[in-house]
Parts: sequence; C-alpha cells; structure tokens
Amino acid sequence: MAKWGEGDPRWIVEERADATNVNNWHWTERDVSAWSSERLRQLLLSVQVEGPEGACQLTDVNKLEGEASINNRKGKLFYFFEWQLKASWLGTSCSGVKYRGTLDVANLSDENDEDDLDISVCLCKDQPSTPLLDLMKRSGIKAVRRVLGEYVRELKSDFSQGMILPTTDGQKLPAPELTTKNQVKTSKTQISTNVKCSSGPAACPSGGCIKTCSFSLKETFQTSADELYRTFINQEFVQVFTRSAATVDGQRGGRFQLLDGSVSGDFTELVPDQRIEMRWRFRTWPSEHYATIRLELEDHGDETELKMECRGAPAGEVETTREGWNRFYFQAIKQTFGY
Repeated sequence: MAKWGEGDPRWIVEERADATNVNNWHWTERDVSAWSSERLRQLLLSVQVEGPEGACQLTDVNKLEGEASINNRKGKLFYFFEWQLKASWLGTSCSGVKYRGTLDVANLSDENDEDDLDISVCLCKDQPSTPLLDLMKRSGIKAVRRVLGEYVRELKSDFSQGMILPTTDGQKLPAPELTTKNQVKTSKTQISTNVKCSSGPAACPSGGCIKTCSFSLKETFQTSADELYRTFINQEFVQVFTRSAATVDGQRGGRFQLLDGSVSGDFTELVPDQRIEMRWRFRTWPSEHYATIRLELEDHGDETELKMECRGAPAGEVETTREGWNRFYFQAIKQTFGY
C-alpha cells in the first residue's frame, strides 16, 4: 500500500523574474546548507575542556550530513535545518597519556531545543578505560551544546538580512518575526472516538460494494479564518505545506491533485472563510470511490477552530485516512506556516 507523502519532491515557489516579492506574499527560500556545514565544523573544532583528569578537545568532524534553509512568507521567517554529526576527540591525561574517542549528535534540527539534543560520547574500541571519558560526558557535552546553540543563533541573525523585501509602496515591513520551533504550538488534534459505519455496504461505480465509515477531527490554528481558508484552496499554499507539486483549482467544481497524485478530488462547495466541501479520495481506495470531506472554519480573532468531518471512507482505511489528515494536512500546515 502506498504511504502518504512517499517520494514527494521538494517544491518551493520561486520569486518573480525581476527579483521582487510583492508584499512578501510568495514563499521564498535561501539555502544556507553550505554556510552551515562550514560554520558547524568551525564551532565543533573549537571545543576544548579541561579538568582534574586532564584535557580533551575535538580534533576532527567525521560526519556532517544534513541541510538548512531560511524561508519567508508575509514577513515571517521560518528556519528549517536537520543535521547528523559525528566528531573525534583526543584526551590527554595529567601524566601525558593520550586517549581517543568519538562524539555523536543525532538530532540537531529546528524541532529540538539546545537542551533536547541527543549527544553521546564514547572511547574508541581499542582504548582502555580513563577518567577522561567522564570529563567529556560532564563538560564536553555541555560545550558542544553551547556551540550548537551558537550556530542556531547565528543562523537566525546573520542570514535573515535581505529575506524581507520592500512592499509595493516601497515601505519596509517591521523586523521579521523570529519563530521558536516555527511557532508551532504543541497541541493534540481532537479526534472523535465515535466512528460511525454504514449499516449496509456502499455501492461502487466499478460495480462492487464496500462498507464505509465516518469520523471527525477538530484542530485550532493560530491564524485568521481567511488565511486558513486560502491555505486549503490556493495551489501555491498547498505546494508549500505538502512540499510537492500540486494542481489545485480553487473554485466550485475545481479539481485538485496533491502528494504526487496520492490524493485527488474536487471542490463541491466553497463558502469563503467559512466552509469547504470536497469529494476526496486516496489512490489506493477502490476505483472511483470518493469520501465527502467537510471543513468548517470558526474565526475566534487571533485563532481559528477547524472542524473536519469525513463521510464515506472505506471501513478498512479509516485509521489511515484520519492519521493522514492529521499529519499531512493539519500538522504540516502548522509546521510550515507557524499557525
């Protein structure tokens, strides 16, 4: 069975040919992977610690894999980075005996705070036990956390310059809002536990029949109803939060296809800033079978409550469909736009 989002290529909306970005509306990206790689290497190799046991320092960066980018939409900057790091360290005891070991950082990313980093230190296999290992665990890990935190701070200060462009009237927007974890608030999607299934199998256009179920979800987004409404029906927005090419005709009767063709359907009713109804299907479903999706938006000023109801999902696909909507729509929108 195909998985949601599997194999989706990265997609970013480009700036206009004249290098303008009217009112900072379009999604623009700056790739800072090369700078990040070099800066991380410099910072790690600057780590040195001393103690009663002797002294230790990082001597080489053996693994530095990942990417980093800065994105701007409507005057807000979002930072995406993910790195896996491995370094070698050399310890010298008070008596002059040298020991070698390794240090690993598995999860340096925009989703983790400095204190949440998973950093491990060990001796090389051929090295005998030494108190220097305790020094690295006690002080070396703290020093690495500090320099990695410095990298994140530099990323958010040095490379934000020029990301926010003048508006159409030549005025500059206020200083960009630096997001913390992209301003995503940890919240749990409210899921209806009352999954209702039809008493009889539903007829399929192909001539067969399937049993269908319905379920509902509820989520709150830190944005206005009009902006959230556009996020679902505007092709540019959909391509950004799914990070894949999409076709979205945002009008009644208009068709949509996203996530590399995994999801498709058409809009059956659109009430601006209030309601979206669509026929919706996942490609592994029985041929030509569609569920009915209804999205109700309730504006509460600085936040919008979204109620989603799905009717007609194949009984065996309810959990996958529910998880997919939560992960590839709701959470993807929050993580991408900071809603």
